[in-house]
Amino acid sequence: MKNRIFLTKMTEGRADLPSKSGIADFTRQMSNLLFPVIEGGGCRPVRENKLRYQLTDLLKPLKGRLPGNPEIISGRFFNDLPVIKNMLENDAAFIASNDPAATGIDEVIMTYPGFFAILVYRLSHSLTRADVPLIPRVMTEYAHSLTGIDIHPKATIGSPFFIDHGTGIVIGETAVIGERVKLYQGVTIGALSVSKSMASTKRHPTIENDVIIYSGSSILGGQTIVGHDSIIGGNVWLTESVPAYSVVYHQNKVTVRDRGNKEL
Repeated sequence: MKNRIFLTKMTEGRADLPSKSGIADFTRQMSNLLFPVIEGGGCRPVRENKLRYQLTDLLKPLKGRLPGNPEIISGRFFNDLPVIKNMLENDAAFIASNDPAATGIDEVIMTYPGFFAILVYRLSHSLTRADVPLIPRVMTEYAHSLTGIDIHPKATIGSPFFIDHGTGIVIGETAVIGERVKLYQGVTIGALSVSKSMASTKRHPTIENDVIIYSGSSILGGQTIVGHDSIIGGNVWLTESVPAYSVVYHQNKVTVRDRGNKEL
């Protein structure tokens, strides 16, 4: 009975926490502010001033955990938007120019889950850099729930950045990813250990500029560096550094037989 009471108390709504649904709505509205094409024709215009007030209201319950006044933090975030949008425009153009299936930038912005995940990451990362707790993580988990792409808001990712298909991608908290990096579905940029004692250490890899990582590969460990201009093939398990211009691939044998068990 005591355990049940304890769990009930832990899961009750708390006045010092922002609204999770409010954060999700703010995230969606911010994406529409930056790129109205996401909602397509007929969407109602989003006003920046309204979103400034919305973010300030989300920050107020966290006031005791913030490094400054909610209004000031909100103002700085919106002042950073031109830089964030420029990075996202570069991301969208990079995706469009490298994916043969893309018919144009509008299609990338409106339909690609990889672009949406990058968009939410860049917004949440800006708040993380301002030492805002909780809200950035809720934002990226909102994107995760829609796209299947899990990017921690504290990861460092250069621009432009390319995610194709995207389902199952995981990018950890201390990962560092350079410019013009391309990731395909099922890639993990993760940690070798999940020990709580390592929380303040670099647990995730560094991926240098112009690296391609194909589907199903796992790059693990805080000391692992993938040198620039390298290609990591599909289904690779990599826990050690590789120099620039490397080609790393998983070698296996595929056997094809006819139904009489004769090898073809």
